[in-house]
Amino acid sequence: MHEAAEISCARSPGVVLLHGIARGSSSLRRLERSLQAAGFATLNIDYASRKKPIAALADDIHPDIARFAEREAPLNFVAHSMGGLVARAYLAKHRPDRLGGVVLLGTPNGGSEVADLLSGSRLYRAFYGPAGLELTTANRSDALPVVDYPVGVIAGRRFIDPVAGLFVLPKPNDGRVSVQSAMLSGMADHIVVKASHTGLPRNSVAIEQTIAFLREGHFCGV
Repeated sequence: MHEAAEISCARSPGVVLLHGIARGSSSLRRLERSLQAAGFATLNIDYASRKKPIAALADDIHPDIARFAEREAPLNFVAHSMGGLVARAYLAKHRPDRLGGVVLLGTPNGGSEVADLLSGSRLYRAFYGPAGLELTTANRSDALPVVDYPVGVIAGRRFIDPVAGLFVLPKPNDGRVSVQSAMLSGMADHIVVKASHTGLPRNSVAIEQTIAFLREGHFCGV
């Protein structure tokens, strides 16, 4: 039975989970458990999100993902916030042969106006590091390439911080990223849920929709 279970696990679809900036793998634990219960094998990676630029972070996570990708199964990616930009940078350089779907939760694909406002602050630069400066809405010469794989975008429309939610970000927004900024050219589907930025990976609807997209290639009507 143990050998059969190992074979079954090796053939289960895999999901790489990538947390946001200044967060850790524990922030995706509820989402990870739900994916496992739905029959997915998971790799929930901790990475030094505040220490390096996004492209360097993508290289840092490659060895772990490459080992996980040796399984005889499709490999999906689910990422929260800046983790989605790390995932896109990773797939641009290290795309696995059996790539499945990608779900981005609250990822600032078009940048964050909050980062625009704070990026000139010494405290912001010290805390969020090089990657934090890549979260602004300004066009950059190292902009990520257009996606050519199935991407589902989940955006939030509930904010806790009234200053950012009401006066900094376009509405609707999740308090850190606007729905408009979460959208991505070439995405296969998108959905907006009533959740804050930090609450997105724990939101039951977002979790259900993530699983639906990985299984079906699109979100279910809500």
